[in-house]
Amino acid sequence: MTKDNALVVFQDKKIRRVWHNEEWWFSVVDVVRVLTESDDARNYWKVLKHRLIDEDSLETVTDCNQLKLPASDGKMRLTDCATTKTLFRLVQSIPSRNAEPFKRWLAQVGHERIQEIENPELAQKRMKEVFRAKGYSDDWIEKRVRGITIRDELTDEWDKRGVKKEREFAILTAEISKATFGLTPTEYKNLKGLKKENLRDHMNDLELIFTMLGEASTTKIARKRDAQGFIDNKDAAKRGGNVAGVARKELEKESGESTVSKDNYLYLAEKKTERKITKDKK
Repeated sequence: MTKDNALVVFQDKKIRRVWHNEEWWFSVVDVVRVLTESDDARNYWKVLKHRLIDEDSLETVTDCNQLKLPASDGKMRLTDCATTKTLFRLVQSIPSRNAEPFKRWLAQVGHERIQEIENPELAQKRMKEVFRAKGYSDDWIEKRVRGITIRDELTDEWDKRGVKKEREFAILTAEISKATFGLTPTEYKNLKGLKKENLRDHMNDLELIFTMLGEASTTKIARKRDAQGFIDNKDAAKRGGNVAGVARKELEKESGESTVSKDNYLYLAEKKTERKITKDKK
């Protein structure tokens, strides 16, 4: 789960959500699908919207906001989203056996978020528990969590310096990666045989370390040069990535091994399982 975009699960059903204006907004269609168990939740929501307007419940509809969420085809598309408060009102309009369990679940999700705002260490603790349950080592998890902090610091800096989100963030990230590893994130994912998976969740320790170095260097350079706007920050991204790229090449020269690896977590987990099975047989 990331700050900007995440999936949560209610009774084995996925609900998309996005962080917007300092709170979580949930996909209304996904919630309707959970409550109605309908095969055509999108049409159900379309009909329900008209009914709510006719019943003078316009506030529930107007409080929904169209935000970009990943669609089934992997593309980001505008989707009707609602806050926890609006969803509680919406649930009252849908006859469902899941209504009460869903309201309790929604209240818990909201409570956890409030706790995390008051104590950010809780968010990190939950994140670590998820990675640990997937079989990642504690050393790797510490690097991954540290990398998230460094990434957040960089994106906050870009935001302050006039860089527009999404497309421009992606371009600057690609510049850092290209200078650090000689590969854009897309090329890196292809090398590792990944599709929709998070690239950083499939990096080894050294790949994470050099990713952090490239992004931390970019933040430092952007501040030192007072980079403003996309062009200035693109130059800072290239320079920051180059700092990490030079360090990577020096290590490869001394060790005689490439830092860039085709291995991904799925492959490593499979190998780990194979080794355990072989050991148990002996």
